[in-house]
Amino acid sequence: MPKIKILPHEKICPEGSELKINKGANLCRSLLDHGIEIEHACDLSGACTTCHVIIKKGFDSLQEMGDIEADLLDRAWGLTSESRLSCQVSVLEVSLEIEIPRYTVNYISEKKD
Repeated sequence: MPKIKILPHEKICPEGSELKINKGANLCRSLLDHGIEIEHACDLSGACTTCHVIIKKGFDSLQEMGDIEADLLDRAWGLTSESRLSCQVSVLEVSLEIEIPRYTVNYISEKKD
């Protein structure tokens, strides 16, 4: 059973967290199911960049990203060579360490501060 280590994020996960998830699970859905309130403005359809994460460990274990995801990521804040849209990632057998970027490009946010 793979683990997901979430590095501390000021608002979403201040203490960081570690989750055990089932092999093949969607990364974004798993984060949400475990109380990590990552933004997901397009409802996990792969049409925005709000669920952008940086895969600090385990990036090479993931399936290749498609052209649509790659094009969308070009618009993400804080893009790195290890960036992915969490809604497009199926976690395989390797555990991951992820960073949730400090900001998202979300023109309409339902969150109230």
